[in-house]
Amino acid sequence: MIKYGQSMTEKYRPAYLELLANGELQERVTQAHARLSDCDICAHTCHIDRRAGELGTCKTGERARISSYGPHMGEEDPLRGTRGSGTIFMTRCNLRCQYCQNHDISQTDSGHEVEPEDLANIMLELQKRGCHNINFVSPSHVVPQIVAGVLIAAQAGLSIPLVYNTGGYDSLSTLMLLDGIVDIYMPDMKYADTTLAERYSGIKNYPQVNQAVVKEMHRQVGDLQLDLHGIATRGLLIRHLILPDNLAGTDQIVKFLADEISKETYLNLMDQYRPAYRAHHYPELTRRITSVEFDTAVKMVQEAGLNRLDKRRAFMFSF
Repeated sequence: MIKYGQSMTEKYRPAYLELLANGELQERVTQAHARLSDCDICAHTCHIDRRAGELGTCKTGERARISSYGPHMGEEDPLRGTRGSGTIFMTRCNLRCQYCQNHDISQTDSGHEVEPEDLANIMLELQKRGCHNINFVSPSHVVPQIVAGVLIAAQAGLSIPLVYNTGGYDSLSTLMLLDGIVDIYMPDMKYADTTLAERYSGIKNYPQVNQAVVKEMHRQVGDLQLDLHGIATRGLLIRHLILPDNLAGTDQIVKFLADEISKETYLNLMDQYRPAYRAHHYPELTRRITSVEFDTAVKMVQEAGLNRLDKRRAFMFSF
C-alpha cells in the first residue's frame, strides 16, 4: 500500500521561484547553455559542440525537440491527481533500450524543434489546464533548453512543481545545476548488473552512474512529500521495471534503496514489461513476466524494508 508523506502545506511554492527572485535562475540558464559548446550535459560527456550543429549520442543539437504534450492520467497517483500530470515528451534519449516501448519517440526525430519561448508557452498552457505539475519525460540531454524555458515561464507566472522524469543515466554536474530548480525527481533504476545494462541499453557503467544519480537526487529533495490531497509537491520517486527472470536485479536495487537512500523511498514497482522494439533479438526478453515473478519482486521489496510501495498489475497475465 502507499504510505503518504507528512507535508501539510495546502499550497506549495516551487523551489525555482526562489531562484527566480534572487537572479540565480538566470545564471543557471547561462551556465547550462554554455556547456552545449563542449557538451557534458548527460553522463555520456560527448564533448561535441551542439551550438555549432554537431550531434553526439543523443542526436540532438542546440534546440530541443518535443514529440507531444498534455495532461497525463497514466502517471503515479501522486503525480496525476484528478487533473493529470502536465507531461512533455522530449524527443530522443541518451539510452538505447532494446525493448523500449516508446522507441518511436526515443530513437527517432519525431516531433518538432522548439525555442525556449515555445517550451515556456507549453508549460503555461498545461498549468492553465489545471495540471498538478510539469513533467519532463527524457530530459537528460536537453537540460539547458528546459531551464531556459522554465525561466521564461516562471517570469510569466508558472507556479507548479517540476518533475524530472528520467531513464536515470544523468550527469552529476548537471544535477547540481538543477538543484533548487527541480521539485520532484523520478528516475528509473533499470539494472543492477553492468553486463546486462550494456547488452540491453548500450551503457557500460549504468548501475554505478545510476546509483550515484539517485543519491544526489535524494540529497536535493529528500523523500516524496504529498499535500493534503495526496498530490506530490517535492521529493524522490523511483520507477523500477521488472524484467523476466529477474534480469533487472530487483533484489539488489531494492536493497540499495533501503540501505543507502531511505526506507521511505517511494517505489513504483512496474509489471508492464512487454516485448517491443528489438526485444525479439534477445530470447530471454521475448515474454512478459509472470504473476509469480511479480509477487516475488513484491516480497523482495518487503524483505528489504521499503515502506512506500506503489504496485500495479494493469498488464499482468499468467503463463
